[in-house]
Amino acid sequence: MRRGIAATALVASLALAATACGGSDSGDKADGPVTLTWWDTSNATNEAPTYKALVEEFEAANKDIKVKYVNVPFDQAQNKFDTAAGSKGAPDVLRSEVGWTPAFAKKGFFLPLDGTEALAEQDEFKPNLIEQARYEGKTYGVPFTTDTLALVYNKELFEKAGVEVPRTWDELKKAAATIKDKTGVDGYWGSTQAYYAQSFLHGEGTDTVDVDARKITVTSPEAKKAYGTWQSLFKGKGLHKADTTADAYAHIQEAFVSGKVASIIQGPWEITNFYKGSAFKDKDNLGIATVPAGSSGKAGAPTGGHNLSVYAGSDEAHQKAALKFVKFMTSAKAQETIALKNSTLPTRDDAYTAEVKADPGIAGYQGVLAAARPRPELPEYSSLWTPLDTELNSIAGGKKSLDKGLSDAETAIAKLVPDFDK
Repeated sequence: MRRGIAATALVASLALAATACGGSDSGDKADGPVTLTWWDTSNATNEAPTYKALVEEFEAANKDIKVKYVNVPFDQAQNKFDTAAGSKGAPDVLRSEVGWTPAFAKKGFFLPLDGTEALAEQDEFKPNLIEQARYEGKTYGVPFTTDTLALVYNKELFEKAGVEVPRTWDELKKAAATIKDKTGVDGYWGSTQAYYAQSFLHGEGTDTVDVDARKITVTSPEAKKAYGTWQSLFKGKGLHKADTTADAYAHIQEAFVSGKVASIIQGPWEITNFYKGSAFKDKDNLGIATVPAGSSGKAGAPTGGHNLSVYAGSDEAHQKAALKFVKFMTSAKAQETIALKNSTLPTRDDAYTAEVKADPGIAGYQGVLAAARPRPELPEYSSLWTPLDTELNSIAGGKKSLDKGLSDAETAIAKLVPDFDK
C-alpha cells in the first residue's frame, strides 16, 4: 500500500508497448522455450534489481522457460491489468496488491491455485496472508510480500525526552508534548490518508463497512470516535499540523528520517529509505512498535502486501510454466534473498532466518505482524479508501466538519457497494 514507484509513466508505457504478453500472443516458437511475461509492480529503483536477478536464476535452472520482466508503476498497474485482461495482452503473472486479488478473481481473470505446484508449500505461509488471497473459498494468489503499519520512532529522541513507547493514542499525545519540551522537535506527525487512518477504526473495533452484516459503518458512533481521535492528533503541543498537500507523504517521511519529528506511522516498504536518513545511520536507532490502541484496548493496523497471481486467460503451457515460476519466487530461498536485498518482510516463517532477522527493521516489523488485521473478503474493499482519502483530507484541512466529511464518504461508498445498507 502507498508505495512510491520511481519508474516514469513514459518508460512504463514504452516497455508495455514493446512487450508481447501471455497466451498465444507470446511469440513462442513451437520448438523453443515458453516465454512468460511478468508484470512486477515494485519500486523500480530499490526493489526491482533483486527481482531481475532472481528471474535470471530461475531461467538458468529452467532452460525451457524464459521470463519477460516488465516493471509497471504501482499506481497504474491495476487499471492496466484490468484493461489488458478484459481484452488482450495481459501478462501471465501479476504482482497483485492484496486488495486487487479478490477483485480480479471475481472477474475471472485469475487462475485458482489450490492443488497446484504454486501452492505446494502452502502450510509454510502465514495463514492470514493465505486468507487474504482467497475469494469464495478458492485461493488466487501466493503471498509474495507482506506489510503492516507500525509506530516507528527515533530512539535517541525518545530517550532524550525520557518517554516510554506509547501504547495508546492518549499516551502518544502526552509523549509528543514531552518530546517537544525536552528536544524542541515535534513528537508525532500523522497522515491524512485513509489507509493510515485505518488503525484508528480497528482500535475502536470497527471498519468502514461490516461485510457480514452488509452494512456501511463509516458514520457509526465507533467510527466517528475513531476519526475524532485521528483528527485530534493534528493539533496540540508536539503534534505536527496536518499536511494536505499532494507531497504530504514525502514531507512526513523526510522529516522523520532527518530527525525533525520523533515518530510517525509507517510501513516496512520504507525500511531501506529509513536507513538512508541522517537520523538512522545507526540502524539500531530505529524503533518499531505496534500502533497505539484505541478505547477497545486493542491495536489494529491493516495488513497489506502483494500476491503473485496467474492469468486465467493464458494457455495451458504458459500456465504450467507460470505455476513453476510462482513457486520459485515464493520459495523460502527466494523470500530470504528478497528480504536481505530489499528489507521487505517474508510471507513464510521459514524465510525468517537468523541473517534476515539481523536487520533491525525486519525484526521489528515481524514483531508487530501479529497485531495486524487481514482485510475482509470483499472485492471492492480497497476501493473504499479512495473517497475517504478525499474526505479525510478535507476534514484535516478544516474544509469540512467531521460529520459532513464522513457523511459524504458514506454517500460515495454506497455507490461502490450498492447492496450494502447505510
